[in-house]
Amino acid sequence: MHALPHSPGILHIRGFRLFWAARIFNTLAYQMSSVAVGWQIYDLTGDVFDLGLVGLAQFLPMFVLTLMAGQIADRYNRRRIICLCQLTEAAGTLLMAAGSYYGWLHKESILGLVLLIAVARSFERPAMQAMMPGLVPIGLLSQAVAWNTSSFQTATIIGPALGGIFYIWGPARVYSIVAILFIAASLFIFTIRLEQEPAIKEPVSLRSVFAGISFIRSRPEILGAISLDLFAVLLGGATALLPVYAKEILFVGPGGLGMLRAAPAAGALIMSVLLAVFPLRRKAGKIMFGAVVVFGLVTAGFAVSTSFYLSLGLLVILGAADVISMVVRGSLVQMNTPDEMRGRVSAVNVLFVGTSNQLGEFESGLTAAWFGTVPSVMLGGIGTIIVAVIWMRCFPELTRVNTL
Repeated sequence: MHALPHSPGILHIRGFRLFWAARIFNTLAYQMSSVAVGWQIYDLTGDVFDLGLVGLAQFLPMFVLTLMAGQIADRYNRRRIICLCQLTEAAGTLLMAAGSYYGWLHKESILGLVLLIAVARSFERPAMQAMMPGLVPIGLLSQAVAWNTSSFQTATIIGPALGGIFYIWGPARVYSIVAILFIAASLFIFTIRLEQEPAIKEPVSLRSVFAGISFIRSRPEILGAISLDLFAVLLGGATALLPVYAKEILFVGPGGLGMLRAAPAAGALIMSVLLAVFPLRRKAGKIMFGAVVVFGLVTAGFAVSTSFYLSLGLLVILGAADVISMVVRGSLVQMNTPDEMRGRVSAVNVLFVGTSNQLGEFESGLTAAWFGTVPSVMLGGIGTIIVAVIWMRCFPELTRVNTL
């Protein structure tokens, strides 16, 4: 992020305005459904391992399909890809609404529908990222990114809270609203008119699909930043276990669960604004490592907290620390990648970061089933700190990164 959106001028561009609205609706829908799915499946089974299975169902399609999806986004009409994916997500959540209302929805059907939605999201995300630069003049691209990031963080804050509130009237209510939001997002995207279609520059081959991975392996600072974020989120992510904390440790119900889910996004939004106003000008690599250590410490503190408000505060700090790593990693990837490689390198970045969240949820559910909820989160926080120390020795190039 380079600058804050100081003026609404960029929203006068019709294509970007529609894209921006679609991104807000899409993020709200996803965050609301995440709260509903987590609470409902734990309410049905009472097994923390099933929360991990939700993360696994989201992880597998992204892991298998994202690189292929990046190729497809470069070869076919991105607007149609996005619309088809969002309508598929709407259909999946409508089935969840019907199953919840009529009482036939169970653990296996929830996981199956989560898997379907995850397949659609695997193709949607690369197409969304690739579509935005074509909607604005190059001189306004940084402002467009700032608007996009700010709206994403805001929707990430509001979405879980709305999901928790509407869940009071039952999961069918939440899923119905989510489906409407997905349909609205697809309509916004459908009405965007693009002057250029994606150009086919080379035939699909294993070499072209994996070119992004090869490039990242050749740049130690990029490889170090991406892999550090991967393992930090994989070990330190306690999001999958928030329903357990809300129901059995903090005793705050679905409304409190929504607030817990929103707290990291609130911290991320605050920090992203601060970094936009006061960008990292010195010792960016060392600051990133420090932020990962803070992420681990706060995770360990959250593990043992029995105070709702203390837990909220710790999650806010967790989100703020996480966004520092995101900004450094994103800047390194964009500024050290040639233009002709950015799509495939960005796809790898999405694959690493996106799958780490879902796989981290599976890891959290698995270790919680083995050791208990509190020890699982505590071990994850400690593991994150250990990873940061190891990475400082393995990737000294990353510690020497000064400015962005």
